[in-house]
Amino acid sequence: MMTGVDLPETIPVFPLPGALLLPRARLPLHIFEPRYLALIEDVMKTPHRLMGMIQPYESAAGDTRLHAIGCAGRLTAFSETEDGRYMVTLSGISRFRVRHEVEGFMPYRRCEVSWDGFDRDRGAVETDPGLQRESFLALLAKFFEEHGLSTDWESLEEAEDELLINSLSMLCPFESEERQALLEAPTLVERRETLTTLIEFALRGGSGDEVMQ
Repeated sequence: MMTGVDLPETIPVFPLPGALLLPRARLPLHIFEPRYLALIEDVMKTPHRLMGMIQPYESAAGDTRLHAIGCAGRLTAFSETEDGRYMVTLSGISRFRVRHEVEGFMPYRRCEVSWDGFDRDRGAVETDPGLQRESFLALLAKFFEEHGLSTDWESLEEAEDELLINSLSMLCPFESEERQALLEAPTLVERRETLTTLIEFALRGGSGDEVMQ
């Protein structure tokens, strides 16, 4: 388990729309852009092997900005394809808050970050005492049917609370802003409540904009 002392003040970040990493979850990535190949190579040389996943958004001025909160993952699996692409897996370690972007000559973006306020991410696995699994999975089944999605229902029924809620938050086809809301939910209970709200709105044909305001 990493503590605040172990975590670096500056990390490289990968702004990938729609990709959500959560603490204690795993995110597979397929890397092919030269600047991100360079990022992976540099991360592998560090003792902590940490990089940040963060949602970008377009500002009114038309430039690509970064949300204030992202999640750092440790590079825990790496393979290279014959044509030079990288297949990697990130294991979520902790969310972070961007202090500011670091200027420099790297081909990828780097940020000075704060880990304060995210101690829960580096603690024990969370549970959700209020989760009514049967009705939650029934709601989820309707959502999956409407979106033509399939899953291993037996595994979902048996999964621990955190694995269930975080996996669904990462896998369900939500917009970037909706994923950001799931990432920023302070606790597992609040993430499940946010997830349920998003699913209910989608089933009613509502847009995510209504939820996030």
